[in-house]
Amino acid sequence: MAFVSFLIPCFVIGTDIAFSCQNTDDFVGASSPGDIVIGGLFAVHSEMLHPEEHFIKPVIQNCAGFEIQIFLQTLAMIHAIEMINNSTLLSGVTLGYEIYDTCAEVTKAMASALRFLAKFNSSNDVVEFKCNYSDYIPRIKAVTGASYSEVSMAVSRLLALQLIPQVSPASSAEILSDKIRFPSFFRTIPSDFHQTRAMAHLICESGWNWIGVIATDDDNGRFALESFGVQAMANNVCIAFKEMLPAYLSDNTFHTKVDHAVEKIVKETKVNVIVVFMRQFHVLKLFKKAIERNVNKTWIASDNWSAAVKISTIPNIRQLGTIVGFGFKSGDISTFQDFLRNLHEKPTDNNKFLHEYIMLLSVCAHLEYHDFQTCISNQSQDDLLQNVENNHQIWRDDFLNANIEPGFIHSTILAVYAIAHAIKGQCKDRNCKDPSAFAPWQKVQSTCSQHCRPGQMKKVTESPHTCCYECVYCPENHYSNQTDMDYCYRCNNKTYWAPVNSTTCYRKTIHFLAWTDWFAIFLLLLSAFGVVLVLSISVIFTKNLNTPVVKASGGLTVCYIILFSHFLIFLSTVFFIDEPTEFKCKTRQALFGISFALCISCILIKSLKILLAFSFDPKLRNFLKCMYKPIPTVVACTGIQVIICTFWLIFRTPFVKQNFSIPRAIILECNEGSIVAFGIMLGYIAALAFVCFIFAFKGRKLPENYNEAKFITFGMLIYFIAWIVFIPVYATTFGKYLPAVEIIVVLISNYGILCCTFFPKCYIIIYKQETNTKSAFLKMVYTYSSKSAGSVAVSQFSLDSKSSSSRATISDSCKSEKNSANGNCHFQVPEQRLIKGEVLPKNTARTVARKRLSSI
Repeated sequence: MAFVSFLIPCFVIGTDIAFSCQNTDDFVGASSPGDIVIGGLFAVHSEMLHPEEHFIKPVIQNCAGFEIQIFLQTLAMIHAIEMINNSTLLSGVTLGYEIYDTCAEVTKAMASALRFLAKFNSSNDVVEFKCNYSDYIPRIKAVTGASYSEVSMAVSRLLALQLIPQVSPASSAEILSDKIRFPSFFRTIPSDFHQTRAMAHLICESGWNWIGVIATDDDNGRFALESFGVQAMANNVCIAFKEMLPAYLSDNTFHTKVDHAVEKIVKETKVNVIVVFMRQFHVLKLFKKAIERNVNKTWIASDNWSAAVKISTIPNIRQLGTIVGFGFKSGDISTFQDFLRNLHEKPTDNNKFLHEYIMLLSVCAHLEYHDFQTCISNQSQDDLLQNVENNHQIWRDDFLNANIEPGFIHSTILAVYAIAHAIKGQCKDRNCKDPSAFAPWQKVQSTCSQHCRPGQMKKVTESPHTCCYECVYCPENHYSNQTDMDYCYRCNNKTYWAPVNSTTCYRKTIHFLAWTDWFAIFLLLLSAFGVVLVLSISVIFTKNLNTPVVKASGGLTVCYIILFSHFLIFLSTVFFIDEPTEFKCKTRQALFGISFALCISCILIKSLKILLAFSFDPKLRNFLKCMYKPIPTVVACTGIQVIICTFWLIFRTPFVKQNFSIPRAIILECNEGSIVAFGIMLGYIAALAFVCFIFAFKGRKLPENYNEAKFITFGMLIYFIAWIVFIPVYATTFGKYLPAVEIIVVLISNYGILCCTFFPKCYIIIYKQETNTKSAFLKMVYTYSSKSAGSVAVSQFSLDSKSSSSRATISDSCKSEKNSANGNCHFQVPEQRLIKGEVLPKNTARTVARKRLSSI
């Protein structure tokens, strides 16, 4: 198989005694041989110098700005490897290391990564290009680092070519959790998601909602800013401004943009809280400028600089205001502190970082603490060359221990131990003194915990090691779609859901009472049957237009109006079914309410007429005569309901609402807009029905074949019972069958009134035709009137105490059906007997009967 090979160029290592590079080994910052070699990438220097010749030829330049905290992380890696080699963890297999300085630059880090990819035990640092690296053995087995997320992203893409494991103790960008883009990347700290969520929660709980954000203009800063923006929005926190500073100190615009950011903070007087996602040396420059401008704010620190000693020891740092920071959980680092105390005894031949630090101590030893730290960070290469031979070696035991950031030190040690445990698993059945015994990409089940599958997330246990965790299912409405996720994503919005242990979100189903639902079909059939009944009754009444029963019902006009209102009520049930729309929500209640009010108003007029026709009480008759105004009464009673519905539709109109109360579904339903208006509409119908019930109840003892008032009373009772039961059922029911509850009560009350009003008459018309004649009606009316008038006359006689008793008797001729039909009934009563001051004529029965007949 053809392949292309190339060599890694030779680079200059900054601040070394021998500043020229003779071979690639000069590029290594610290190294130690071993059976298995682990690579390390740390930003020991904060910037890479870029003179003009940098743009002429491809040369990696010197670095400047010695970073004590990162230097301590390299020492933590060395300490961890020494502890492992001195233990029985790897059973005689020793670990070696090669640590490189990235200078916080991707370019320098990529050069180091190329060295890691070089073929093992080759005379030259050759990286072979192959289609398949399964049998390829690279120089190192795993990499610890890098310090910053942007560098880790670049290096990880390169290491992924051979699937070399990379374990970072400090890179927290959330995107690095994506195993598709970064398949061989691991870390011993949580991602920024947890930090940004905690920041947003802290800001929200503190009552702050107007803040500023400053971040570095690199991958880490942008991803952190994006994640924080989402969390801030979820907590109703608004970002007043966002300032981005150049990622590299070597950028010529860096100081200008720092000045601009501070100026922005000063101008935004209402912004008193600033969130800062930056590296330590960026924060150092920003804070020094902010102190000069007397800025006093509350600063929210990211994990990158929250525990930085170089920040907390800035002169006049308290003038900046309050700093609240987030950091990593730490463990026991006492052995590392002991290691530092004996560091001066270590040789510097294989550790150029340590050698440089000792040189810096010699140059800056005469200064106070903060000035000493500043001197170390700002010392140039030329200064070191001029002063190193003029100063004797000085050691300060307190300085390194005072600059420890426990979280980063602990996570670095954990990263090395994680690699060591993985190597232990590979070495169970292999001779690992032979570096070719296994490839970096080969997997082993050497883990403290099993991998968490998609649909699960890690749950940190009480163990101090982040490699030890439990796998728990994602809760409802959350999902994870990758392996070993630190957290589960929440389904985007209310229109999606996810079951427990889900790997994706599902769109919620839309629920409503559809046409195809069996219950809806049943209700529609009932409504359709009601319409058929209305039409059938209309046909029957039309064919029997001139019969006494139809005439006694108020005539065809009144009957048609009542039947039409019943038809509209049955029709209104159609608007309760299928997907709710604005038109349906507005139409169904108004149509039902107005139709029912029209129906009850007409029946009320009939009740008044019946009571008026057969009332013998003069006072009651006078009252009923005043009340009995058919057309104005119907128009007024129905018009009030029209006004109620009009105001309802104008000011608090019903609308379509999405109900999310059911976890896996969205219920489309009509919100009535105003429960008060809905109650007023129903209450008004109930008031009309109650008045109708009272009038009908008073006329319940009418002739048996003409006892319409009794049936009206029953119809009103059915209406009251249905709606009294409806109220608690409607209040406690939810879901797509809520409209069905209202349809049922509408049908029950409508059927009850329809049947009680028209069925008795239809029965007489069809099955009792002999009673539906004029003569039969006259006989019934005469008989009832005679009894009623006789009873009234007898009860009203005022007899003298000394006179003999007199009694009104009914003529025997009334007992004859023929005479009764001919109107020959009359009362035989003593003359001058008074009925409330009036003389009751002999033909009272005849007169009463005629009046009743004319009334109906």
